[in-house]
Amino acid sequence: MKTKIISFNNSGILSIDDRTANIFSVIIGSLLIGVLAQVSIPIPFSPVPITGQTIGVVLVGALLGSKKGALSVLCYLSEGAMGIPVFAQMKAGAHVLVGPTAGYLWGFVVAAFLIGYLAENGLTSKPLHSFLSCFAATTLILILGTIYLAAFKIGLSEALVMGFYPFLVGDVIKSTACAVLITSIRKI
Repeated sequence: MKTKIISFNNSGILSIDDRTANIFSVIIGSLLIGVLAQVSIPIPFSPVPITGQTIGVVLVGALLGSKKGALSVLCYLSEGAMGIPVFAQMKAGAHVLVGPTAGYLWGFVVAAFLIGYLAENGLTSKPLHSFLSCFAATTLILILGTIYLAAFKIGLSEALVMGFYPFLVGDVIKSTACAVLITSIRKI
């Protein structure tokens, strides 16, 4: 017996099965991250630009949940590794996943899972809780990225200057924006 992926229900409305909807949501999430990655401001003294990726990762994780959010980020990383220019500044290729920004990119997977887990457990439903959850996820990205950057031949003190401190204010702003979006979308 064949399962219909896309069909029309009794009212004539297009219907998509859950598995297909899940796949689409993961792919759409990866594309959102890729689009927001192009909102990029290079920092002259750092190999790490300020980007909108973090916003995409947090939104995708919070709205899709821990597993689908993390899968969406893995899909995004796979797209970039295959040569699709989805990384910041239209970069692509597997070499980006081991370069100076790799810790941040791989940190996206963990952060999406974390914010998704927090959302699944009701910790993004109130504005303050949502902000703290978003800030925890964005700070986790910074920590993982900075640790990798420090190991990437420059040491911890220089990595903090190049990859952590300059991004803290932006993370507060991004976390606030994400918290507002998440709580607003949850109300709808």
